[in-house]
Amino acid sequence: MTKYEHEPLFGVFMPQGWKMELSSIDGAVNKWNAAVDIAVKAEELGFDSIWVYDHFHNVPMPAHEAVFECWTTMAAISQRTSRIRLGQMVGCNSYRNPSLLAKITSTVDVISGGRLDWGIGAGWYENEYKGYGFEFHKPSDRIGMLKESVEIVKSMWTNAETNYDGKYYKLSRANCDPKPVQTPHPPIWIGGGGEQLTLRVVAQHADVSNFGSSVEEFTKKRAILQEHCKVVGRDESEIRKTVSSEVFIRETEKELVEAGSRSMSGESLEVWRDKALVGTPDQVSEKIQRYLDAGCTGFVPWCPDYPSTQTIELFAKKVMTNFR
Repeated sequence: MTKYEHEPLFGVFMPQGWKMELSSIDGAVNKWNAAVDIAVKAEELGFDSIWVYDHFHNVPMPAHEAVFECWTTMAAISQRTSRIRLGQMVGCNSYRNPSLLAKITSTVDVISGGRLDWGIGAGWYENEYKGYGFEFHKPSDRIGMLKESVEIVKSMWTNAETNYDGKYYKLSRANCDPKPVQTPHPPIWIGGGGEQLTLRVVAQHADVSNFGSSVEEFTKKRAILQEHCKVVGRDESEIRKTVSSEVFIRETEKELVEAGSRSMSGESLEVWRDKALVGTPDQVSEKIQRYLDAGCTGFVPWCPDYPSTQTIELFAKKVMTNFR
């Protein structure tokens, strides 16, 4: 699918405002310029991909702080970069009709020269649903809608016209031109670790799955995915398996302790570093190796020290290089 089939994939989120990481910068234009600068730096540092969240309100609660929208951000970044792949971790299926998603994703793949990684999930942030007027369906319906949406988008990417008669969506002679540049289609990343429903959709449709936090949790979810793949008759090794975690790196233990915890949930440094990619370059490299030994093939971390670039620079120069 990409040139990194046999070595770990390393992506990174760009700052976008969702986690209040741009709040120290005055003015929306200045916030945007800082976000773009970091996305461009990620390409210069050799990351394989740059990622955005698909959210409208800040977490842990709306704070009237700028949050740049997923797909307009992707389109803009596609024109400021030339090599790095562009992903969403992950798009919220409920926020856009699947036929519109097919059109948006095709356009982004074309204007980026075939660099789209399409991330999609069932959605979970109820506060945003209420804020923006979307119906918050029960989990089984949201996952059923996700499955149909993936089927529709794949069909519209690859067929001249699409007719679809599903439980949640119905299309008659839907056209999607231009088609994506990538063949047979852009990679489909499905996020979520729901064991009975979501991972079954992953087994059926995903090129890449993103789930799990700790190595133990990753191992558990992978075993469940393997069982779903057996049921649907698919080789589980065809699906790349990735994790998204926070990453925070300092050169020395002393610097790490002085910096303290940057955990979104207020965990102590010791608790936080135990569950996330937190430590010195050697310590983070050791953690990554444990994931690789468990069958993980890629990492898409978030840097909680944004807008500083200290972590992404150390990650690129002193961690990624150990695996290439």
